Amino acid sequence: MTKPRIIVTGATGKTGSVVVTELLKAGYPVRAMVHREDGRSVRLKAQGAEIAVADMSDVERVADALKHVQRAYYCPPYDPYMIQGAVAFAVAATEARLEHIVGLTQWLASPSHPSLLTRQSWLVDRLLSMMSGVAHTIVNPGFFADTYLTTIGLAAHLGIFPWMYGNSRNAPPSNEDIARVAVAALMDPARHAGKSYRPTGPELLCAEDMAKAIGRAVGRSVRVVPTPTWLFMKAARMGGMPIDLMSNVRYYIDDQKRGAFEPGAPTSDVLEVTGRPPEDFETIARRYAALPGNQRTSANWLRNFVQFMIAPLSPGFNFGRYDRELRRPFPSQPQFAPESKLWRREHDIAEPANPAASVHETAPSATSRGQWLESR
Repeated sequence: MTKPRIIVTGATGKTGSVVVTELLKAGYPVRAMVHREDGRSVRLKAQGAEIAVADMSDVERVADALKHVQRAYYCPPYDPYMIQGAVAFAVAATEARLEHIVGLTQWLASPSHPSLLTRQSWLVDRLLSMMSGVAHTIVNPGFFADTYLTTIGLAAHLGIFPWMYGNSRNAPPSNEDIARVAVAALMDPARHAGKSYRPTGPELLCAEDMAKAIGRAVGRSVRVVPTPTWLFMKAARMGGMPIDLMSNVRYYIDDQKRGAFEPGAPTSDVLEVTGRPPEDFETIARRYAALPGNQRTSANWLRNFVQFMIAPLSPGFNFGRYDRELRRPFPSQPQFAPESKLWRREHDIAEPANPAASVHETAPSATSRGQWLESR
């Protein structure tokens, strides 16, 4: 029996590339949709994937990419025009008569969040769920383990683990476990249609727990270093992180400080959906520690030391100018996820017994909205 063709958007990304590989191993014909051809797309093609080059907002190119496709892994780009791409994808998917879409979204997705991408993620989830005749499965992880391991080079060479998240915990999943949940759903729509899964790691971890796991992975003692968000953002800009992404991450840091990733975690979704237990944080950290740039060599030590020393002196992102130039819509009453009654209700999280006073929850005027944005 011929297996259905599956398209994977964001196919060169952290989860998309794994989804492509796992589907090919299972014998499915895969069309990998990429923004451009490069070394990553060449590797996917060498594995057996068909490559389709298309910008997510280009309706006609996306429609071409979805021809003769039956199922899709939809991984939206971190782009301020995400919603336009989602509508283009929905139109093309309807015309192609797709039978099933597995969509990657966010645990934080809510309609009044200060992050534009998080508000758009909430809308995209509903858009795809409302498509007539198309089954939809949601995969909504919180911060990936990858998020905390971007600074593993500092741990390996300087013995420090920068921490911006206050006294909070998370059970972060690996890119691979998130992808495997998506693959399992794609292979069995009848079982997973209409369901929402939150992949997590096997246990809740605080900063000290993660530092110890990273220390074992890199073979040295690692200590937690409380780090202000402004310094992290400077280092992120120096490291080439795009402002489209970091303009949203600034808010997610505040969400984690508010404990947004603790309720309901860890889940059993990875085990129940894939049949295998989730990877623990140390296992994931060992994979990152083995990368060439994180090996304990004199050249890598020098690079990390220099970056660490000059980060405070480097320029940061100009988020105020970015917001003004983007002219993006902003909610009249922005709410971080834990402050949102709708978010708590949709995620089946009880209201706190003594809720703390919310910070900057209301922005009744254009002037105060601008001040709220500038304060972030």
